[in-house]
Amino acid sequence: MAMLNSAKATPIPKLPTLRQELTLTPGSLNDQGAPTWVLQDPVRNRFFQLDWAAFEMLSRWDLQEADAIVAEVNQATTLQIGLEDVQALVQFLTHQHLLQAYSPEHTARLTQAAKASKASGLRWLLHHYLFFRIPLVRPTAFLDWCAPAFNRVFTPGFWWAVLGLLALGIYWASRQWDAFIHTFAAYSGWQGLLSIGLALCFAKVLHELGHALTAHHYGCRVPTMGVAFLVMMPLLYTDTTDAWKLGQRRQRMHIAAAGILAELVLAVVALVLWSFLPDGPLRAGVFLLATSTWVITLAINASPFMRFDGYFLLADHLNLPNLHERAFALGRWWLREWLFGLNDPIPEQFPPQRRRLLIAFAFGTAIYRAVLFFSIALLVYNLFFKVLGIVLMLVELLWFIAFPVQREIKVWLERFNEAKRGRNTPRSVALLLILLALVAIPWKTSLQVPAVISAAQAQGIYASSAALVQQDAPPQGTPVKAGQVLLQLDSPDLTYKLHLAQTKEQQLRWQLDQQPLTSNQQMANAPLRKRWEAAAAAVSGLQERQQQLTITAPFDGVIVERNPSLTPGTWIASGEKLFHIINPTSIKGEAYLNENQLLQMRNLMSSSTAAGQTGFIANQSQFPKLHCSLEQIDKLNLAQLDHLYVASSYGGSIASQTNKDGKTTPLQATFRVRLGQCLGENSPLQQELAGIANLQGESRSLLGRALRSGLALVHSEAGF
Repeated sequence: MAMLNSAKATPIPKLPTLRQELTLTPGSLNDQGAPTWVLQDPVRNRFFQLDWAAFEMLSRWDLQEADAIVAEVNQATTLQIGLEDVQALVQFLTHQHLLQAYSPEHTARLTQAAKASKASGLRWLLHHYLFFRIPLVRPTAFLDWCAPAFNRVFTPGFWWAVLGLLALGIYWASRQWDAFIHTFAAYSGWQGLLSIGLALCFAKVLHELGHALTAHHYGCRVPTMGVAFLVMMPLLYTDTTDAWKLGQRRQRMHIAAAGILAELVLAVVALVLWSFLPDGPLRAGVFLLATSTWVITLAINASPFMRFDGYFLLADHLNLPNLHERAFALGRWWLREWLFGLNDPIPEQFPPQRRRLLIAFAFGTAIYRAVLFFSIALLVYNLFFKVLGIVLMLVELLWFIAFPVQREIKVWLERFNEAKRGRNTPRSVALLLILLALVAIPWKTSLQVPAVISAAQAQGIYASSAALVQQDAPPQGTPVKAGQVLLQLDSPDLTYKLHLAQTKEQQLRWQLDQQPLTSNQQMANAPLRKRWEAAAAAVSGLQERQQQLTITAPFDGVIVERNPSLTPGTWIASGEKLFHIINPTSIKGEAYLNENQLLQMRNLMSSSTAAGQTGFIANQSQFPKLHCSLEQIDKLNLAQLDHLYVASSYGGSIASQTNKDGKTTPLQATFRVRLGQCLGENSPLQQELAGIANLQGESRSLLGRALRSGLALVHSEAGF
């Protein structure tokens, strides 16, 4: 579309001749209610929207004289135009190559434009790698054949029938809800994949037929249908450019929405069919059509940020052809005014609310496209081997993100002298300096990661032999001293074995004492001495086991766990746990980092201020905050999580899964940080506690962190 601007009038000896193949048709009303017309260039398949004045001038173009056209328009209509308006129209027609070559200069200009439009080999390759079309069919004959049946779609009865089918489908599916939601999970393997592929293909073909049939219904020519490749991703397309000839916006909106509506109708039919089809791949296919394909279509095609159906719907709803270009022009104007205050004329005059909407739409589109193209670049990188993947990813990032930014910055540099004098430039410079300071000034690294603390001294005490409890044991929570007797056990069996072993040892020792002392005889009795030594060792071992029946505290601490069976006369099995004792004033901890957090903390161990730089906050609010020192960061990632408090399968924050063997393993690389010397006010620890460790690392700027992360990524991905 083109907007005509006034220009200073210059003498026009004779008006140039219009190209004969151009057509002029009525268009829709603009926002002010004024009529518009559409000028079509069928050679390039381009359309230009003209206002009333341009239409009146073109209608009298055969007068050949600018003065005659001005006089005729001013006399026959309520318009008042001048020679400058005719001059502006001539400039527009010349710029858009809508005139016959009427002079050598005009021919030279056409030749120069043709050369400029011819891209270099590399540029052509890049453009056709990023986007190209392959026409497959000319659907005119097929559309003529389908048109009589398709006309019923435009009757109210058809859409009432669709609503009725939707109600029936929901009702029938609700009666088999459990089977419905588990339909797709029941099919896997090649049959399931085949059903998915066929369902998607059928839905997308029907989508494009919806556009084509609707355009044909309104009298538009549909020259081709085929496949378009956007960054090597195949997409079906239908050429409905002829829709711009339609004078009613409602008709153009019908054409744009027809694809989405076709998939929604297909989803309703598939929902009904699901209740009648037998189990199998076909039922899985219609389930996909009823539940997924239309959602994907709405998410992609309904978005106005790319030139898909949603864009044309919004453009026609706002009555703003070339919506992206006009919004971007406003966005660039607003950005330059906000940054520099250049007092440039606004590209187009809109009401304030409409102008704000278009500016917000421009920036929203830019952000959406940056995220989309960056995601596509990452996808392309992972689809190919590394060298080619890196090259193609850089092409994506440069073409779609870096080059548009570079073009805008180039304009700023070209207008540097104006920008220096701009009223908003001091503010922008101040904000830039603040931003640079925030990015470049080193800030303290602080990471909040899951952690568990426990007593540094903790020991479980177990019965060494089956024994009988001789006395009451101290209750749970009792403070104890190192070496304090906690429990006396008695093992009759052990006493009996010790008595037999002592008797045997005494007999063997007596026999040795009775032997002569000559060296030859002592050598002859060496086996007897071996037997005695073995018997003596057995006695020593049994005595040691008997001593273990006297249970003592290994260190100063508190009994945090006591076997409830420790009453006099009760038998305790061998290996049964009796007590668990901890030293509540000595605390250690373990924190857990992922790979990105590990990169930020690696240099902490070299810092002289590492000790005391870690804080721990327990999940239990009544437990006071602790200050710990960071002692060690494990070099290898954990194969399994010993503390289940931090695992997601037990309510923690580390994504994990429990294997068949009962081991809980993290789903991403996880590294352990060992904490020690944990101190706090009145912080006796009676049990293990989960919480958050606040790890204070080295001071580093945001820019430094970004560069370090980028270099680490390059280093990790450079193995090709």
